[in-house]
Amino acid sequence: MEAAPELFGRLPDGRAVHRYTLTNGQVEVRFLSYGGIITSIRVPDREGTAAEVTLGHADLASYQADQGYLGALIGRYANRIAGGRISVDGRDYALDVNNGPNHLHGGRTGFGKVLWAVEPRSDPAGEGATLRYISPAGDGGYPGTLAVRVTYTLTRENELVFDYHATADAPTPVNLTQHSYFNLSGRPGSDILDHELQLHARHFTPVNAALIPTGEIRRVEGTRFDFTAPTRVGAHIDADDEQLAWCGGYDHNFVLDREAGATPTLAARLTEPRSGRVLTVLTTEPGLQFYSGNFLGAGDGAHRRRSGLTLETQHFPDSPNHAGFPPTILRAGQEFSSRTVYRFSTE
Repeated sequence: MEAAPELFGRLPDGRAVHRYTLTNGQVEVRFLSYGGIITSIRVPDREGTAAEVTLGHADLASYQADQGYLGALIGRYANRIAGGRISVDGRDYALDVNNGPNHLHGGRTGFGKVLWAVEPRSDPAGEGATLRYISPAGDGGYPGTLAVRVTYTLTRENELVFDYHATADAPTPVNLTQHSYFNLSGRPGSDILDHELQLHARHFTPVNAALIPTGEIRRVEGTRFDFTAPTRVGAHIDADDEQLAWCGGYDHNFVLDREAGATPTLAARLTEPRSGRVLTVLTTEPGLQFYSGNFLGAGDGAHRRRSGLTLETQHFPDSPNHAGFPPTILRAGQEFSSRTVYRFSTE
C-alpha cells in the first residue's frame, strides 16, 4: 500500500476523506474512505500496457452527487426491495424509498454514502485494508444495529478480494456487494457492447415493470439471457423482449450454478477482444446482478450510456419478500460472511 493515504476532499461537516492506493507492480487499485468507493483499477493489456478499466469521478463532490453508485460498497441491502416494505418476525418495517416506488441499495444514505474507518494491512496474501462501519438501528429504516467489516486485498496473483463480515444485535436483512463499473477496453467513453460475457448461471429471476423479481426462477436456455457460453454483451441487448424493454437492457439477477461450501466458485468471465483483458469473478454468493449501464449519463452526462457494466455478486433482490429465495435475515449471535474475487488476466 502507498505509504500514506492522500487527502481527497472534505465532507460538508469538515471530516476528511482519504484515497488509498494498493499496488502489486502490475495492478493498481485506488479507493476512498467515503463509501468504500473504488475510484480506479488499472490493469495491463496483452501487450503489457496498463489502462483504466473502471468508471469513476474526478472529485468528491461528484461522488456525493452520483446516483449511479460508481465503485461504491453497497449495503445494508444491495439491489431493490419492493415498496420499501419488509416484515421481520411478524413486525413490519418501512425502508427508505429512493428508486421510484422501491428501496434500492440501502436507501438515501446507504453504505456508499457514509464515511468508513480504514485500517491498512499487509500479510503474505498481499496488500489491503479493512473498512469498518456501524449502522445504527433505524438506519434507512432497518431494524437492529449492524457492525460491518469489509476487507479489500490485492494479491500478488492479480486478484482483488472482497471479504464481507457483519453482526447484528437484532434480526435484520443483510446483502452486501461492490458496484464497480467495468470497461476492459481501456478506451474512455467507449461502450461495452463488444465485450464477451460468460455467466455460470442456467437460471435468472425475471422482473416486473417496477424491476422487482416476480418470484419465478426461469431457465435461460432459449432466451436472450443465455450467457452460459461466451456471448457479446450487445448481441441481444436491444431485442424485442419485455424483460429487456423494462430495464433498457440487462439489469437482472442470475442464479449461479455454484457448489455448496465456503470456497468461492466461478460466477462470470468477461473478456475484451481487442485488449485481451479478462476479468474472472468468483464468489460464495448465490446470485449475480448483471447491469449493462443502461441509465448511465442520465442527469449528469458524466459517463455515456452503456460505457460500463457491473457484475454485482449478491443474494437475490427483494429476498425478504420471497420465501422461495435464499434467506437474508441475519440474527443476533450469527455472523454474515461472504467472499468475492475479481481476477485480472489476459488472453
